[in-house]
Amino acid sequence: MILDRLARATDDRLRLSPLTRRAMAKVFPDHWSFMLGEIALYSLVALVLTGVYLTLFFEPSSADRVYHGSYAPLDGTTTSAAYASTVRLSWDVRAGLLIRQTHHWAALVFVAAILVHLARIFFTGAFRKPRELNWLVGVTMLMLALANGFTGYSMPDDLLSGLGLRIIVSVVESIPLVGSWLAFLGLGGEFPSDEMIPRLFVTHVLLVPALLVALVSVHLAIIVRQKHSQFPGPGRTDHNVVGSRLYPSYTLRSLALFAWVLAVLFALGGLVQINPVWLYGPFAPDQASSPAQPDWYVAWGDGALRLFPPWEIHVAGHLVPAPFFPGVVLGGVTFLALYAWPFLERWCGGDRRAHQLLDRPRDHPVRTGIGVTALTFFGVLVVAAGDDILARLLRVPLYGVLDVMRVLALVLPLLAGALAFLLARALRRGDAARLGDLTGADLRAARGPADGHAAAGGRTSGGTGSAGGTDEPELPAPDRAGERIEIWPDGAVWRWRYRDERAGVVLVGNRVVPTPQEAADAARIAYPGVDHVRVPGPPPSPPPGRVSVALRRWGNTALGVSLLAVALRQRRERRRR
Repeated sequence: MILDRLARATDDRLRLSPLTRRAMAKVFPDHWSFMLGEIALYSLVALVLTGVYLTLFFEPSSADRVYHGSYAPLDGTTTSAAYASTVRLSWDVRAGLLIRQTHHWAALVFVAAILVHLARIFFTGAFRKPRELNWLVGVTMLMLALANGFTGYSMPDDLLSGLGLRIIVSVVESIPLVGSWLAFLGLGGEFPSDEMIPRLFVTHVLLVPALLVALVSVHLAIIVRQKHSQFPGPGRTDHNVVGSRLYPSYTLRSLALFAWVLAVLFALGGLVQINPVWLYGPFAPDQASSPAQPDWYVAWGDGALRLFPPWEIHVAGHLVPAPFFPGVVLGGVTFLALYAWPFLERWCGGDRRAHQLLDRPRDHPVRTGIGVTALTFFGVLVVAAGDDILARLLRVPLYGVLDVMRVLALVLPLLAGALAFLLARALRRGDAARLGDLTGADLRAARGPADGHAAAGGRTSGGTGSAGGTDEPELPAPDRAGERIEIWPDGAVWRWRYRDERAGVVLVGNRVVPTPQEAADAARIAYPGVDHVRVPGPPPSPPPGRVSVALRRWGNTALGVSLLAVALRQRRERRRR
């Protein structure tokens, strides 16, 4: 009763009920891949909740402290206040170790969910018009997540995180002209400085989280405004969304996912040990831990530093150290390519239309090949970050492992990208529904010359048709010679029909559309995997002959006489009455 009155009073003043009804009626697609973004969101919620608890006990200071606590090997040792409070938090604070490890696992899952979510958007073409802005927001969130994870990883001031921070400082200092000034500005002095940990703390708990919350809000607002994209299917068009309403079905499903994410994160925090800083010891500039590997989301940078040869060059009298190329250039080029990809693909393909239906990876073999190449390359770099562990496990020399990893970093991504391109092309041309259904004939056909689809870079815009705006007609796939979609103009509109010459079947679509691309999209939804070809429209009906004209005139005259007779008879009946 009280809540009902409060809700009514609030609605009388703010008029929120129309907005609430529209929001509750919003439809979300049912495909499982759309939940990846929610996993990232709920991991961020877990990070905030556990992070608030940790700030109550963590002391962000480099000042000396004598540790007295339950961990006997360090009892009486002088360390930094940050390290001492971290060990005390892990051993003496109730549920402190559980919360700290859950926080760490949530950070790993948060970055992983963002990365997988971006991969889904990339391979399905969800970054295309009108969603370029949301793609830029997502890439920025990935960059901020990496930065926030690293700052949080470095705050305990243990030997392992201190070594990683020293590597990052060296990479920043390798930037010609401004590198030393940037490192000095960020740390507040020479490494290690007294201002280092307080600045990491402010960045980790205030600056980057505020930006992340703002970007998440912008990201969700854009989704609500533009509506969700969706995979092609029966009844799904560019003008609707097929799925579940926000309330109650989608809300219950989302809350269940939230509960599962929290349950998994707390189970990992309680059962799987991570970052035991008391075993590493406090950071000392003259010491290093080996073997030492960072968290996976920054391991690619460590792997690149290990694999890149020690080349140094001079430009205009200035030394460019070796860490500059794998540390600064590689990361900069990677994020620059991510930011530019929607506009680069639009420029190369010439496709400037708005897209609401998604591609399958097979629909765009070139994009799929490039994406697999990049993921394989960074996967090799992540593995290379553990080259010392591999050498110890395999009982081989470390430099032998380095040589093999260097070859793999150059060769394996190209092979994986070429294989992905070939498989996507075979799936697109053939009639296989899944990867396991491919046959040798499908693969041989994929190695053949490109047809109209392949020459234009594959099916774009969530449908068949040539990307790049080409007007060349498309030919049927060689292994489906008797089966095709025929598209033809009918005045100012376009029609399509399905034809199977071997079975003698011709089915005409019952809808007309304004453009040939929309006709191809409608045909692909009804008959996926069948290529289309433009054909001339049916010949116009012949002009009526003299007999036809005479019959028509006689029919019109007879109809008029009959109507007149009926009217006269009704008039006579009214007069008699």
